[in-house]
Amino acid sequence: MHHGSDYRYVFVCGLHRSGTSLVSRIVSEFPGAGAISHAAVPENEGAYLQGAIPHHARSGIPMHFATDPAQHMTEDHPLNRLETRIRLEQDWSPWYPPQCRWRVEKSPVNLTRMRLLQQLFPMAHFIVVLRHPQAVAAAVAKWVDTPAPALIDHWLDAHDLALTDMSYLHAATVIRYEDLVRRPAQVRAGLAAFLDTNAPGGTKDVIRDGNADYPNPPDMSANQASRAAIWGYGPHCNTDTAWQFAPRHPLRDIREGVAQAYSSQD
Repeated sequence: MHHGSDYRYVFVCGLHRSGTSLVSRIVSEFPGAGAISHAAVPENEGAYLQGAIPHHARSGIPMHFATDPAQHMTEDHPLNRLETRIRLEQDWSPWYPPQCRWRVEKSPVNLTRMRLLQQLFPMAHFIVVLRHPQAVAAAVAKWVDTPAPALIDHWLDAHDLALTDMSYLHAATVIRYEDLVRRPAQVRAGLAAFLDTNAPGGTKDVIRDGNADYPNPPDMSANQASRAAIWGYGPHCNTDTAWQFAPRHPLRDIREGVAQAYSSQD
């Protein structure tokens, strides 16, 4: 087990079916990075491998958890204690590769626990993954009985909360699934810059566009479309390709490097 400042955590956050597994895999391939693997839990999610923060079947219900007040954990939460950090470290450490500088942890519930996780691990970095709300609503329809308009409302409410929470974070960036599909090399380079490392070279990224599986996604109302536009999303699964999120990081060189990588030409 590593001790002290030998490693940092990278928490990948996002609603179910948003592309968090894909982003986690990409980041874990960076030099010095590694993710939880070979765990007998869904999607190798660390939320299931620890006993510090109560997590059960009702904790991360798809398209419900992110608006559950009990799941929104901040600096004021009773679990903001040294004992919580120690237990997380003990429970997670056996699942990471040795000599791992960046420990990647991907659980959807991270989206509502970012502020608590930062308080427990002050040097943590956060990657929030988005996917068009209409595509997410279509993708999760086979899992839940909630009407499509309510699914889209949940998406919007969840990301309104996440946007507020990100204003409290030292190091955070946002990745849209659609940008990753359209410009995988640039997004990969931006993620590497965010972690102050290098993306593996010599590979040609091709990522299948899963949104194409839903040619007739549920409609958004005018109000929903107005709220989604904050993230560069429009009706009919349209995506504003010029949209960018200004990365948060205490070092200006990192912020500028991330922005430059994301905006570089193909």
